[in-house]
Amino acid sequence: MHGYSRLGGAARSPPSSPRFRHGRSKNGSWNSSKESNSMEKLVFILMSAVFRRRGLLLFAPLLYISGMLLYMGSFSFDVVSIKNGVVLVHKRAPPGSVYRSPQVFEKLWPFMEAEAANANNGTGNVLVKAWTSGELREWRPCANRSVPEAELPKSNGFLIIEANGGLNQQRLSICDAVAVAGLLNATLLIPIFHLNSVWRDSSYFGDIFDENFFIQSLGNHVHVVKELPVDVLERFDNNISNIVNLRVKGWSSSAHYLQKVLPQLLEMGAVRIAPFSNRLAQAVPSKIQRLRCFANFGALRFSEPIQALAESMVERMIKLSSQSGGKYVSVHLRFEEDMVAFSCCEYDGGEEEKHEMDIARERSWRGKFKRKHRIIKPGANRIDGRCPLTPLEVGLMLRGMGFDNTTSVYVAAGKIYKEQKYMAPLKQMFPRLQTKNTLATPEELAQFMGGNFPHFLMGHRRYMYGGHAKTVKPDKRKLALLFDNPNIRWKEFKQQMKDMLRHSDLKGTELKKAGGSVYTFPMPDCMCKQPVLKIENANKT
Repeated sequence: MHGYSRLGGAARSPPSSPRFRHGRSKNGSWNSSKESNSMEKLVFILMSAVFRRRGLLLFAPLLYISGMLLYMGSFSFDVVSIKNGVVLVHKRAPPGSVYRSPQVFEKLWPFMEAEAANANNGTGNVLVKAWTSGELREWRPCANRSVPEAELPKSNGFLIIEANGGLNQQRLSICDAVAVAGLLNATLLIPIFHLNSVWRDSSYFGDIFDENFFIQSLGNHVHVVKELPVDVLERFDNNISNIVNLRVKGWSSSAHYLQKVLPQLLEMGAVRIAPFSNRLAQAVPSKIQRLRCFANFGALRFSEPIQALAESMVERMIKLSSQSGGKYVSVHLRFEEDMVAFSCCEYDGGEEEKHEMDIARERSWRGKFKRKHRIIKPGANRIDGRCPLTPLEVGLMLRGMGFDNTTSVYVAAGKIYKEQKYMAPLKQMFPRLQTKNTLATPEELAQFMGGNFPHFLMGHRRYMYGGHAKTVKPDKRKLALLFDNPNIRWKEFKQQMKDMLRHSDLKGTELKKAGGSVYTFPMPDCMCKQPVLKIENANKT
């Protein structure tokens, strides 16, 4: 029996990109050869012998300097001391592996204050001229360019998916489900939201998104229903859990769905895929990719209560930013307790912090971080740019980029870990700081538990602003090195930050690469390029 499919070809799953740089192993540890260990032992023996024999003390400095120069590439020294005639050599932590940002802030703060006192309110210029590449607006939205069918063919059956994870993963699952339903010519049941152990959000689809708009928008593209028909439910004893759950692997290709899922759908009339997050490859045929685009940029919009509150908060923020012409910086902080715990990074909280993070990891991920071969290396994680930036680090970065203390800042985040401690320096650097709690009343926020869409927002900005993301994406590997240097000069730090801002500007119009996501990089799959007239000065608006 062969069912109708709106796709003739298949696509390969995208290759996974390498995550690890030269010099580090996959578990985040630093590679060292047996030869370097032998050399270290030899240096210890020689130096111990030298210091025990007084007649050779004159040669000690020479041997020490020679050893330093010879083995600088193998290991570095922090302190060399002598105890009971034995030389003690302490290894220095690799650059960028330790959280020293508070010391950097303490060193640079006087220079920030002096600069702000002498400034002539240049904040407006920074906000206006931060982005230059996007002014040409070469790209325009065209997510709905796929021609809707006059009449959809008869459905092959019902597709039930469970959107797991946080709001980011749930939105991704919804859009991917639309694409898979179109691929299989299936009727999509409004996605079910899995109760996440971390977010603990019991919301339904209709609580977050406009359900009726979603169904109507997709009417000529994909069949979507709010509930399964009674006769279908009766076949499974009125229990969706009785519908067979197909365990689809992550990033499965369109060919897999056609070869493995479609036959099951035709045979049983309904199939379930749970969990569904990241279950469709990034690289799929163009017709299916356009369905993804339309679902994300055309069919999904927030429910009316969320839209109304969001519009009110934006209006209030604009009024509070009158000194900079209604412009402000929106900071997406990811320094909630679960993010800090999951990163396995260490900050400056000592044993108390380690204990709290162990409890948080066990509470949300039950045993995942205590598996036999799991090795946690906080220093390697920081060097590799995997540690969430603290509010202090974000503030340092923005001040270095040229946003002074008159800049209005909106912080979008959940409950910050040890908020009073970590938010204080950010407020010190940016007194005009607002959050959802300062912009909205407790009554207005009561029905919303919060959440975030960082990558989707980046994609939406590109979609709305001619292809430019208008987003600073920090180079956290570079920042780890800079924040590990308490002796850095303010002038040098500013130059590094301005270079980072310039790089974000250039990368703002980045096209989707092989294996990339259309949700973050909508060009060229979801947007169309258009001819642009030459503009003499791209900075003018």
